[in-house]
Amino acid sequence: MTVNMRKSRLLVHQEDPFNAEPPGHLLRQSFLTPQQHFYVRSHGSIPKVDPTSYRLQITGLIQQKRALSLDELRSLAPTHSVTATLECAGNRRKELMAIKPIPGEVPWEAAVISTTQWRGVPLREVLQAVGVQAEAHYVAFSSLDETQFEGETVHFGSSIALEKAFSPDVLLAYAMNDEPLAPEHGFPLRVIVPGYIGARSVKWLGEITLQEHPSTNPYQARDYKLFPPEITAQTVDWSHEKPIEDLTLNAVITTPQEGETRAAGPTRIQGYAISAEGTPVERVELSIDAGKTWTPATIVERADPYAWCFWEVIVSLLPGDCQLIVRAWDASKQTQPEDIRPLWNFKGYMNKAWHRVHIHLF
Repeated sequence: MTVNMRKSRLLVHQEDPFNAEPPGHLLRQSFLTPQQHFYVRSHGSIPKVDPTSYRLQITGLIQQKRALSLDELRSLAPTHSVTATLECAGNRRKELMAIKPIPGEVPWEAAVISTTQWRGVPLREVLQAVGVQAEAHYVAFSSLDETQFEGETVHFGSSIALEKAFSPDVLLAYAMNDEPLAPEHGFPLRVIVPGYIGARSVKWLGEITLQEHPSTNPYQARDYKLFPPEITAQTVDWSHEKPIEDLTLNAVITTPQEGETRAAGPTRIQGYAISAEGTPVERVELSIDAGKTWTPATIVERADPYAWCFWEVIVSLLPGDCQLIVRAWDASKQTQPEDIRPLWNFKGYMNKAWHRVHIHLF
């Protein structure tokens, strides 16, 4: 299915570069997100890659530089699968934009998140095969795409610490849900870094570089960092914050959607929740009285440690306007902040406040 065919199923925010997310009810239909419902985050072109001539370049602080074909890559280690959720750091940005404008950023709603069973070769097996030198502390990834960053043509890039790269579940993935990657999802090869924001899982992987320091790619050095509300695009010093890596605790209502009208009475409320690796979601709660009281939801499906969980609850709603609020708690007894305002930042990243949906009952 081509990008154009998928557009009818997605809420398209930008055509070029192509950026789109599914409506909530489609996102919540299946625990493993079908490719046609999987969100698309692009910073530039979607490259056309010939898999027969494709070569993955491995360079930097290694014993031997390699240029691996897909078949050579697969021969290095047995296939490995991992169920993992990818979430864009800009998920729920539109709510932050309602607090204060965030110019130049995609107005993402609450579905820039998807879960798939990824299949590929463990990155650590590839690194062991090429031999990592002692001076290497980071693994940098470069994409085959082309994008504009502050007037400069660059390839999207990112990096992770060598320790994370040697996790058995960090993959060089060529399939999702037993299907080859679609072009918009990184065909023929992408990185999957479970537990980290989607920006670290570089698509259309062209080169892996072992190096002493983090990537100097602008999307690592001058983007995807979290700053306090008082910092602006004009006053920011990019060297003062570390790149965003770990996912954070969050819960979202996917059904019903904002502004829906429904019949009063028993109403099924559904959604997803996600947390950081090592602190799984422990419970999810719903409020219909502005947070005065909370009704426990049932977690109906989960796949720890890297995936979201699905939750649902049935509440009786009276005719009139109603605000639904959801929050989650993790295994360390942490919960989400109530107030969204202190979370505002000039890039619109990592909105983890209580999620609120307004509906009307008749």
